[in-house]
Parts: sequence; C-alpha cells; structure tokens
Amino acid sequence: MADMAVDSTGLQAAAGPYDRARALSAFKLSDSAFYWTTRACAISVLLILGGIIISLMVGAWPALREFGFSFLTTARWAPANDPPVLGALGPIYGTLVTSVIAMVIAIPVGLGIAIFLTELCPMWLRRPIGLAIELLAGIPSIIYGMWGFFVLGPFLANHFQPAMIALFDGVPVLGTIFAGPPSYLSLFNASLILAIMVLPFITAISVDVFKTVPPVLKEAAYGVGCTTWEVVRKVVIPYTRVGVIGGIMLALGRALGETMAVTFIIGNSFRISGSIFGPGTTISAAIASEFAESDGLHQSGLILLGLLLFILTFIVLAAARLLLLRLELKAGK
Repeated sequence: MADMAVDSTGLQAAAGPYDRARALSAFKLSDSAFYWTTRACAISVLLILGGIIISLMVGAWPALREFGFSFLTTARWAPANDPPVLGALGPIYGTLVTSVIAMVIAIPVGLGIAIFLTELCPMWLRRPIGLAIELLAGIPSIIYGMWGFFVLGPFLANHFQPAMIALFDGVPVLGTIFAGPPSYLSLFNASLILAIMVLPFITAISVDVFKTVPPVLKEAAYGVGCTTWEVVRKVVIPYTRVGVIGGIMLALGRALGETMAVTFIIGNSFRISGSIFGPGTTISAAIASEFAESDGLHQSGLILLGLLLFILTFIVLAAARLLLLRLELKAGK
C-alpha cells in the first residue's frame, strides 16, 4: 500500500506540473475570451448609438440648412407649400405639455400605490394588485390608444371636460387652460393615457426600492411613536429617494417618446392651443403620422424632429443623472 501510495504520489507529481500549466492556460484563454466578448458588447452599444446619431444628423441636415434656428421657433407646419414651411414649435409644445401633465398625475398615484403595497396592504391583496400592475406594463401601446379613442375619449368629452369647463369658466388663467369645447381628441386625453402607461414603471420601481429599507429603521420610528405617514415621509422616502427619482425619470423618458397611443387620441394638430382640451401633437406622433408619405425636405424635417426628440431625451436623462449624483454626494456627507 505504501508503494502504491508512493507510486501514485510520484505519478501525480510527475503529471501535476503539466496538468496545472494546461489548466492555467485554459483558464487564461477563457478569461481573455470572456473579457473581449463583454468588451465588444459594451462597445457595440456605443457604436449603435453613434450610428443612430450620425444617421439622424445626415438625414436632418437639409432641413437644418434650409430653416436653421427658425425651425424651433416657428409654429406653422405646411409641407405642401412651395416652398415648404416647417416649424417644430407645435410638436415640442405638445411633447412637453403631455409629458408634464402625465407625470403630475402618475407620480402621486404611483407612489401612493407603492406605499400602500409595502406598508398598508393586507398580504392576501398584494399579489392581485401586483399582478394588475404587471399586466398594465405589458399591454401594447396600440391597445392603450384604441381604448383611449373608443372608451376614454368619449367619456372625458361627455362627462369630465364639460364639468371642468363650467367650473373654471371666467377664472383668470385657469379659464384659458380648461377652455372648451370638449373634444374626443385632445392634449389632456393623451396625457391621461400616458399617465396610465407610465404608472406601472413608477410603482414597480418604487415598490422594489421601498422593500430595501431596513426593517430596524421603521421599527425604531414606530417605537418612538411615529405614525405610518411619518415613517413613510421621514424614513422610507429619504432612504430610497435616489431609486424613486430614477424610476420617475425612466417613466418620463417613456412618456416623452411614446408614439402609437398618443397618435390615436391627441388630434395630430400642429397648432398651439392654450387649452389642454384642444387638439395638438407630439414629436413622435408627428413623425408616425406623416413619415410614410413624406419625401425631400418634408422627410428631412421629420428626421430633424426625431433628432430634437433624441436631444430632449438626452437632456432629461443627463439632468436626472446629475440630480442623482448630487443626492448621492449629499447622502455621503
């Protein structure tokens, strides 16, 4: 047995250096392949992004050269004129107004749902509500548009809008914002659809970050006599504000770029109206409704609209990153 052990040890000793070298070589090769594969994937994202930017700039250059800065300040859109008159002010206005109204509606509702699910909801009810939120996130945007056109639009025009018009009639500023006549297709209808569409993003992300709050912090707050509202306001929200703001900015990015649902119910009018019950358009809706029939300078103008939407989204995301960075630095101090 000792001889066998010696022989075995000798064989292992003889074979060990060779096997170890081969194993190290294989590990090094696989690690190098993994490194370059992941690096290529990361670089491909930059290449794709750069390609999109370059193609947008090339396609938009004729319109940019023709109209210059006036493209941003002109509200008229008349591609059939000779020469064409193209202005992006109407779509930019519609994009900003619908997104702002949608976020004003969706943020408190989404945070309220998230707080209810994590702090107040009975266990037997959490799963159905969570499933409903997931289903809202999975519904295609064209379904939202069809529902808004056939159901929500008529309901708002027949019931909600007349009441709001009568309520604010003659009130300075608000009377203009809520001016009539009622319409199935309006900025407000599109905003409400956008609010419903981005609601699952805000809620789902907020629920996830609220669950990361250490229970000991909430228990300590309850222990000194805080109410549930005080625990949420002074413990949960401050602890998770970075994640909550990140979810809100993700939802805002979705609202800025939504196309099909908005195209169905916004009215696709390039004019600027002081009333949110009037028709309008957004950058994405304008591109979707006219791109198939466009050519020449008209098509270049639509591509320039796409470039503006890209820049607008980039500015929003960059501002969000700067805000999150400031919050992280402040929390670190």
